[in-house]
Amino acid sequence: MSQKKPNIIQTVTSYSKQLLGFIRQRVNTDEDAEDILQDVWFQLSSLPEIEAIEQIGSWLYRVARNRIIDKYRKQKPDLLEDYGYEDEEGEFYFKDILLADDNTPETAYMKELFWEQLTIALAELPENQRQVFVWNELEDQTFQEIADRTGENIKTLISRKRYAVRHLRDRLESIYREFVNY
Repeated sequence: MSQKKPNIIQTVTSYSKQLLGFIRQRVNTDEDAEDILQDVWFQLSSLPEIEAIEQIGSWLYRVARNRIIDKYRKQKPDLLEDYGYEDEEGEFYFKDILLADDNTPETAYMKELFWEQLTIALAELPENQRQVFVWNELEDQTFQEIADRTGENIKTLISRKRYAVRHLRDRLESIYREFVNY
């Protein structure tokens, strides 16, 4: 065991910077890259015989690539913000309309129309999907808070919200286009 530690330390020292760069190019955030790198080092440290790996660099990159793929395969909760449209000034999200502070008549009308359509679309959802969506999106509660409140599994809540988001996206698509073209 004492022989293994210097080899791991040497490997980490030799490969950390370039491996992190490799991972960063393939993920969205630095935090994700650092998490994946930590997973790679953990997997390396879990090996009973690090000396048995003939090409340590190739092994590290293969593990990193597999972790990146695993990350993208994991199911993420859908956010309504993920379905924004882009205009000349950048992305345009529904929360920007609903929570806008300017009080122009046009903005007030758009907000009122959107709330009306959102309320109708929410009413079409099953109660459990509607409630999870409202708590998470509109009341900014985390899935953990909702799970604690309801006793439901977090994955179940995420699934319910995903169905709600898909329904709302489909149902409100035309109004999104009106706002973007406004």
